[in-house]
Amino acid sequence: MTNTELRELFENFNRLKVLVVGDVMVDAYLWGKVNRISPEAPVPVVQVTDKENRLGGAANVALNIASLGATPIICALAGNDLKGKEMADLMESQGMSTEGILYSGERPTTVKTRVISSHQHIVRVDEESLMPLSKLEEDRFLDQVTKVVEDRKPDVLIFEDYNKGVLTQRVIKELSELAKSQGMPTAVDPKKNHFFDYLGVTLFKPNLKELAEGLKIEIDKSNLHTLEKAVEELESRLNNEMSLITLSELGIFIKGKDGSNRIPAHIRKISDVSGAGDTVISVAALCLALGASEHHIAALSNLAGGLVCEKVGVVPIDKETFLAEAEKNLAEL
Repeated sequence: MTNTELRELFENFNRLKVLVVGDVMVDAYLWGKVNRISPEAPVPVVQVTDKENRLGGAANVALNIASLGATPIICALAGNDLKGKEMADLMESQGMSTEGILYSGERPTTVKTRVISSHQHIVRVDEESLMPLSKLEEDRFLDQVTKVVEDRKPDVLIFEDYNKGVLTQRVIKELSELAKSQGMPTAVDPKKNHFFDYLGVTLFKPNLKELAEGLKIEIDKSNLHTLEKAVEELESRLNNEMSLITLSELGIFIKGKDGSNRIPAHIRKISDVSGAGDTVISVAALCLALGASEHHIAALSNLAGGLVCEKVGVVPIDKETFLAEAEKNLAEL
């Protein structure tokens, strides 16, 4: 890829509309100092100095999409509660539409609260429901997503699955069929509950742990042959077009019509891996929508995922920083 081609690709991100369907959440942060151990139990006492709410889950994918210049359209469920309102306010403050958000009286808004001291996670507290959508909510949700697709005509669909109950077997099947009928490519960030329900999707992106759990096998990530065999089994069951497997410190593996390849990770000062998968699927989906080669999809996704790991907490990729890093590593693209 030449410098001109790279810049043109990044510029073309700006014209894309991306439908993000899945589990949204609020990432809440409490920062503080630890100066003593509690007299009540052998645990640290955190004196809170700052707090913040951020968009998480599928909403963080949407933030990454927006940071890269494209237009995200989120379709998800939130609770009809205070945190649901706070999430909507956060979306609007980021210039994102809430047209695809449905509010439920049957489930709370998912909230993950991280307590951090001296750049170290002390504890995480999760407030959530893992129950699948009821039949009534499935109906409402599918009607809502179908309306958004008809009105906005997105270029690519991302399924962002966090096992919080929104992406049921029926939702996955009907939206996959809808995307196919519209000629819309699909990219999946899966979790184990519905791992093999994403039949016939375009791009499937588990991490290595999710792949091993899904197939119920041990995989040696340093052994390329073992990894290739595992992906072959995955594709025989899913019939997907492309598999993108993140390998943590060993980089990323891709398999598609052009064959398979592993791209090494770039050496980074890792601060926090939270949200890296959200960045990877965002970059991969945008490149997929623009018809980029399999190698470029993998190489750019790998680069972006590593960059966000240098930041503490769940943060979206910065487009200018990403472009500068891509230009610096142009020979590998």
